[in-house]
Amino acid sequence: MESLALNDLFGNVYADRQVLVTGHTGFKGSWLCLWLTALGARVTGLALAPDTEPAHWKLLELHNVRDLQVDLRHAHAVRQTLELTKPEIIFHLAAQPLVRRSYHEPFTTFDTNVLGLVNLLEAVRATPSVRALVNATTDKVYLEQATVTGYREDHPLGGHDPYSTSKACAELVTECYRKSFFNNSGPRVATARAGNVIGGGDWSQDRLVPDLVRAASSGSTLQIRNPEAIRPWQHVLEPLSGYLRLGQQLLAGKPVEGPWNFGPAADATLPVQALVALMQSHWPQLRSEHRQGPHPHEAGILRLDASKAAQQLGWHPVWDAQATLQSTIQWYRDYYERGRLRSRDNLQTYIEAARTAGLEWAA
Repeated sequence: MESLALNDLFGNVYADRQVLVTGHTGFKGSWLCLWLTALGARVTGLALAPDTEPAHWKLLELHNVRDLQVDLRHAHAVRQTLELTKPEIIFHLAAQPLVRRSYHEPFTTFDTNVLGLVNLLEAVRATPSVRALVNATTDKVYLEQATVTGYREDHPLGGHDPYSTSKACAELVTECYRKSFFNNSGPRVATARAGNVIGGGDWSQDRLVPDLVRAASSGSTLQIRNPEAIRPWQHVLEPLSGYLRLGQQLLAGKPVEGPWNFGPAADATLPVQALVALMQSHWPQLRSEHRQGPHPHEAGILRLDASKAAQQLGWHPVWDAQATLQSTIQWYRDYYERGRLRSRDNLQTYIEAARTAGLEWAA
């Protein structure tokens, strides 16, 4: 990590800046904290304790991140956190993020993903230091419809399961606050839509890659629910580079408010069974079979059109499907077989690839 001049990334905008990350103990939030601390930011995290064991957040041991165990559903505690830390930019990742869990816990899902967001936005209204907010939602906010090129930001929002619906609501709530309270003054606000994120350090239940990894490490066979379902798979660092680029532009006063898609390289939108086959080529111990029977509804095809981010933010995915899967599988194999944590190596390799590709944020 020390070999990279990371403060030069994203125009040096995050160095010595107060940043709040909600959901920092989760999979994506822990990776974002790793990156932000490498950029020289002064990071505070607001979240519940990790709900998996192992947990990437604990393994990273980021002692320079101020770790506040706060429930987003407790409005007073959220407001106190912002008053205490006085962040200039907030990356909002805290959520109940699992589709299948949302069927079992619909109230908790809506309470966290919608009313928790309202608590945060109300706290932002009362905190003059906040200049920008990036709300990470999901690629599942769109109303299901046939699309060859993928969902664009101007496609209608919708939802079938409680998780998707709660995140579509979160998009509407964010836009409401942006227009009603932050239009002429106050922070600049944008939403970021990405999903099917993979990478080392995810042990969530009912996600394909963590489930496969658990099966491989225990010598069992994973039962696959929907092998023909098509998803836009991307390494966790891909959307995070988009969030950081978006935050950079918001802080610079650029007209980038509103929704943004961050999708993978074209070859990484794959059926589940194709992803499993690629993973098995890197880790032969992975075994799976199709499980017949009724399952909760999931969209058959999900593609994102990220051309807006390419044209207006200069953002592009860095890794193709092979690089994404190789990095992910090697992370887990090193962890289980050698006791080695490759997160910092992955970040360095990703940034070097972005620089080679000539991406503006990596210059």
